[in-house]
Amino acid sequence: MKNYLYSLLVFCFTFLVHCETINAQTSTDTPEDFNKLSELFLQKIIDKENTQELQDIFANTTIATLDEALDSNAKRLAFWINIYNAYIQVILQKNPELYDDRGSFFKKEQIKIAGETISFAKIEHGLIRKSQFEYGLGYIRKWFPNKFERKLRVNDPVYHIHFALNCGAKDCPPVAIYEWQRLDEQFNKGTQQYLERTTDYDPSTKVATISSLFNWFRGDFGGKGGIKKILKNKGFIPTTKGIDLEYQNYDWTLDLNNFIEL
Repeated sequence: MKNYLYSLLVFCFTFLVHCETINAQTSTDTPEDFNKLSELFLQKIIDKENTQELQDIFANTTIATLDEALDSNAKRLAFWINIYNAYIQVILQKNPELYDDRGSFFKKEQIKIAGETISFAKIEHGLIRKSQFEYGLGYIRKWFPNKFERKLRVNDPVYHIHFALNCGAKDCPPVAIYEWQRLDEQFNKGTQQYLERTTDYDPSTKVATISSLFNWFRGDFGGKGGIKKILKNKGFIPTTKGIDLEYQNYDWTLDLNNFIEL
């Protein structure tokens, strides 16, 4: 009888340990939905809630984990746009004086992601624009991007990101929470709304006055010919032939909390 009870106790103890191991493995192996976390990050900023816990999650994950989670081009685009826009708000709401020297601000390594400290320039030009040289007008790729950039950058960059990234300036596109499942729909809406605000066409002179974003990143749009095709497809000019382009001055006045739903 004693041997039976002893065997029963050993079995129960072993079974409980096994169950705890399974539960621990399940909770550990469940991957984070980094896209949802990036959306929540922005939503908390909009709701004026503390975001430190989310920042810690982004900082303490690994490159491999993030690479595995962002397993499509849409996921990478949505994630990095949300991260960029969220950290602009977080950092500049706390220290708006940093915007006085914008060149240094965008290049400064101040955002902790997957064990690395990166800059806004790294996110925009390295990760979202797929390793474009910052001053190459969209025509020159970087030769030797580091491992972080190679592993986590988008595979197929799109021009719409220029009407989604908000760098804190008054002339930037407003901040939306981007969801990878409906990214194309949001990109189209955001692009249309931004161009409606910033584009003017004079039929008497056949001059289209457009955002300087088209000039700074002209290669991303396919050059002047590509820009005209976009403007025509969006209904801002009647034809691509005989149209001249002029670029507006960009208003760099700091303008935070500029949110929109798409």
